[in-house]
Amino acid sequence: MTERPTFDELFSKCMRSAIHLEMRDTYTPDDPVYLDWKAGRDIDPVERFRGWFDVVEKTVSRGVNIRRARVVSEPLTDFIRHEYEVTPRLNIPAGERVRWLPRRQASDLVLPGNDFWVFDDQLVRFGYFAGDGTYLGHEIVTDPRVVKICVDAFEPVWERAIDHADYQPAP
Repeated sequence: MTERPTFDELFSKCMRSAIHLEMRDTYTPDDPVYLDWKAGRDIDPVERFRGWFDVVEKTVSRGVNIRRARVVSEPLTDFIRHEYEVTPRLNIPAGERVRWLPRRQASDLVLPGNDFWVFDDQLVRFGYFAGDGTYLGHEIVTDPRVVKICVDAFEPVWERAIDHADYQPAP
């Protein structure tokens, strides 16, 4: 598929569910919000990510179930610790359900090679990143076999993962 819909477009067309699997230990190392957090500055993630917050909140208000699972190495990297601290101030208030799975508990799971979103079990958006976490782009795939692979990979992670409210990262 050659079209490149934005997240706003993907979420606006979503009717039932959006699932997201994250498996990296660092993302976007030059992100200004992350750099402010790392420098100890107080950040308001909702204001800094207002567009994301609004689209998720609007999508959830239409009855769409948004689930995000993160497979993480412990101890957490600085970037993932940043995500952990921002989650109850951004993702959860917007309406996402978020769970964490320590990587050592994922060894017997079969997972795709890249992070992904699946919308309504119909479309996959793979995200591509460099080794240092720099965003390289994305690809949209509608092949039902690929969609099934991603859904089938996500569900065991979700079942095994720990809800954000209960997850305590290892020191």
